[in-house]
Amino acid sequence: MRYTLLGDSGLRVSEISLGTMTFGPDWGFGADAPNSRAQFEFYADAGGNFIDTAVNYTNGTAEAYVGELIADDRDRWVVATKYTLSTNPNDPNAGGNSRKNLRNSLEMSLRRLNTDYIDVLWLHAWDFMTSPVEVMSALDDAVRSGKVLYLGISDSPAWVVARLQTIAELRGWSPFIGLQVEYSLAQRETERELLPMAHALGLGVTAWGPLAGGILTGKYRSAANTDEPRRHGDSADEARVRIGDAVVDIATATGVSPAQVALAWLRTRDVIPIIGARTTAQLADSLGSLDVRLAPEHVASLDQASAPTLGFPHDFLARDDISGLVYGANRHLIDIPRGRRPH
Repeated sequence: MRYTLLGDSGLRVSEISLGTMTFGPDWGFGADAPNSRAQFEFYADAGGNFIDTAVNYTNGTAEAYVGELIADDRDRWVVATKYTLSTNPNDPNAGGNSRKNLRNSLEMSLRRLNTDYIDVLWLHAWDFMTSPVEVMSALDDAVRSGKVLYLGISDSPAWVVARLQTIAELRGWSPFIGLQVEYSLAQRETERELLPMAHALGLGVTAWGPLAGGILTGKYRSAANTDEPRRHGDSADEARVRIGDAVVDIATATGVSPAQVALAWLRTRDVIPIIGARTTAQLADSLGSLDVRLAPEHVASLDQASAPTLGFPHDFLARDDISGLVYGANRHLIDIPRGRRPH
């Protein structure tokens, strides 16, 4: 395991994060306490230090498990949790981005995690109700209190993130250092606005759903590749399953698992995959991607098989005639930093 800085911060995090949405049987599919501990210890032995959880995961069991697991060496771990999603469906203030829900959720997380500080607190999802000033002021207060070290934002439109980050910058408040998004070979729409924004604003990116719910593991095959009854999805999902077929083809050709191919591709995009598993064997397979280096032709093949439609204005600005109008004849002579590159 190697380490990287999370965004424009000095925080060193491992190149793969351990997701804990599968810690706890409360939702009917997760690992019990012994199996969760086995996964945690396997990840720790591999050198991992970056734990991803949330106040509502498995009704709080995930945070409670994590609290027990990190207790013997708390400061070795970078613990990231999230607030926003409701912890009480009958209470209108028990969810959302408000200062009240932030305070209550943070205190709940601290108790369950049995710690006096959170390394990274993520706003889990934008609620389209709370004032951006209230959000950033409340988050800054959480940092100034010492209960939170760093801030991140997840599952929110790019324009919202940019606005919040600008407010923090102008008012001298704590900024976001990270962006969490769904991102995989089967979900590349984040490349339209969210990833360019993250690069431009200095946000490290963590990616949930890196295996697209099993589509990229070979669990599902397209109609052209199997005689078995289809187990997944409608016509829209068929295109995603065909991407899974391309992953399986490369995995077969290279002698590694499809999950390792999908994760190796994702790691070429300068993001940190969040790996959730039900068993240690699944986790071990995913961590095996650290030893996989895809050949350039395989990366190109996967890029082509999964290429998203970026739409206007990206496709318009990428046209040769428009590029010529913008740059003149010197475009090929200009080295552009990654965060400013056009698609």
